[in-house]
Amino acid sequence: MKHVPPAVRRAASADAGGVPAWDLPVWRQFPSRVVTLCLVELQKMRRDRTELVTRAVQPALWLLIFGVTFSRLRAIPTGNVPYLDFLAPGILAQSALFVSIFYGIQIIWERDAGVLTKLLVTPTPRSALVAGKAFAAGMRALAQALVVLVLAALLGVGLTSNPLKLLAVGVVLMLSAAFFSCLSMSIAGLVLTRDRLMGIGQAITMPLFFGSNALYPLALMPAWLQAVSLGNPLSYEVDALRGLLIGTPAHYGLDLAVLIAAVILGVTGASALLPRLAR
Repeated sequence: MKHVPPAVRRAASADAGGVPAWDLPVWRQFPSRVVTLCLVELQKMRRDRTELVTRAVQPALWLLIFGVTFSRLRAIPTGNVPYLDFLAPGILAQSALFVSIFYGIQIIWERDAGVLTKLLVTPTPRSALVAGKAFAAGMRALAQALVVLVLAALLGVGLTSNPLKLLAVGVVLMLSAAFFSCLSMSIAGLVLTRDRLMGIGQAITMPLFFGSNALYPLALMPAWLQAVSLGNPLSYEVDALRGLLIGTPAHYGLDLAVLIAAVILGVTGASALLPRLAR
């Protein structure tokens, strides 16, 4: 058995049978590590609740100004669905994107503070470390989504009240936020500095948003933008959210498959790049 310092040994052990965590197979280590790291990340959110409010300002403005104005202009045809109803799920997806796309900054901060190096020398699999942080980003996205949903309801958007569909909305938001946070952590592993990550994050956020079906139906896009949208995970998130929240036709199986595959690829890529930050 490999040498592990006593303090780490005590902190990282064991299941109910007393077997040290590093001696357990990865498939048994992984879930508990993900949950533990996710809870640690959520403790940070409890200490800084103002972040949720400030991050909700931008999606609120999109609904209040863009949504209400274009609903009156009727410039974007959405069939029998009012434009504000059509837009609300897209803004919900946008809020999850904005929460998670800069999540890599936190990884760089942890590198600078020496926290990341300590985490990497524990028996915790790197994939579990990344997944824990990714799903913590999903929890942040859920907290902000509540603000957006309440505002949408106040504006008269015809949202579902079915608890199972609302639970499915939470799953979709968690998966999408997890993927985009993994994308951010992967970029952090490539660029290594906060300034570069901020610049790249700002450069790709709007293309991801406008290159999806969040603001307008796919049929209104030119052919090249339709191709871009079909390769954009945000489009599948919006399609699922729209079907669940306002009842439009959706491809739930495809949407879920794409989001799960994106998360797996995102966790794999970020896990491979994470050690670059600790060098």
